[in-house]
Amino acid sequence: MKFIVQPQSEIPVSTQLLNQLSFAIASGLYPPGKKLPSTRQLALQTGIHRNTASKVYHQLEDMGLVETRAGSGIYVSRQEQDPQPRQQVRQAVDQVLKTGCTLPQARDLLLDEIDWRIRCGTRVWVSVPTSDLGSGQLLLQDLQPQLGIPLELVPLEELAPVLAEVASGTVLTIRHFLTAVEIVVQPYRIPVLPVEISDYGRELGLIQALPTGHCLGLVSISAAILGVAVSIVSSLRGEDLLVLQAEADDLEGLRRLVRSAQTIIADSASYDRVRAAIREAKQSLIRLPQLHCSESYIRPQSVDRLRSALNLRDPSTCHLRDE
Repeated sequence: MKFIVQPQSEIPVSTQLLNQLSFAIASGLYPPGKKLPSTRQLALQTGIHRNTASKVYHQLEDMGLVETRAGSGIYVSRQEQDPQPRQQVRQAVDQVLKTGCTLPQARDLLLDEIDWRIRCGTRVWVSVPTSDLGSGQLLLQDLQPQLGIPLELVPLEELAPVLAEVASGTVLTIRHFLTAVEIVVQPYRIPVLPVEISDYGRELGLIQALPTGHCLGLVSISAAILGVAVSIVSSLRGEDLLVLQAEADDLEGLRRLVRSAQTIIADSASYDRVRAAIREAKQSLIRLPQLHCSESYIRPQSVDRLRSALNLRDPSTCHLRDE
């Protein structure tokens, strides 16, 4: 991925770069363990000072998204990667036996753990900070029909009391908030699973192709998502485009946007409201704006991993037989 900043933009170059790097990590373009460009490479690629790039990396490190490896560079924070199932089981048994357990004791421990994992799927919460509940609502809307189980949205600030009242469950969050959520969940024996968001390749391609002077409207139920989107568009196109934004529940702002924008990109949760606003203003519009519904907020591969982790996948797809 090539990182671009626009020095003449009202958005500080450090914020532009921070948003692009955060997006690249959250969408899986830079997966856990992947090496990121050095500060020198970022400086050459974007034209910013190396100190600015270093400051951005420090911010990402504070957020728990990246880690510094002495003498090697900056990497996306790594999650433990699972080996093949049969190998994993053997390694687990070996480790338990090394502690002095007998085989029957090891069997009981493993069965207890499996039973606990199965119970984890009985309650599933989606949690994000209150300041970005919109992204949690998008997560909930996209995941619930794909997983086929009830999900509950709980603000991060209210999560601890909820977990204190239950014996098991699982918390889902986007990778951007993973460290903050893990800190809250740590006292409880409940797993946290990160969800990778879409890379929005189709939408970014559309934005790149818009002619200079075009008026682009962005609509979302999340103010935080809108802020990042505007920053990324500014980095990609600079002053070439006039960018308008509106939250889906801001009806007056939505009406203004519909009257001015030539192209509108809306998330799935906002699409119907934007379409209704266009119908309402149809008689007064010389030309109707082109409306595009953005693809799923979540990467399909991430949904597959969640199904597996929550024991929702067909057991026949889990290959445990020896080669």
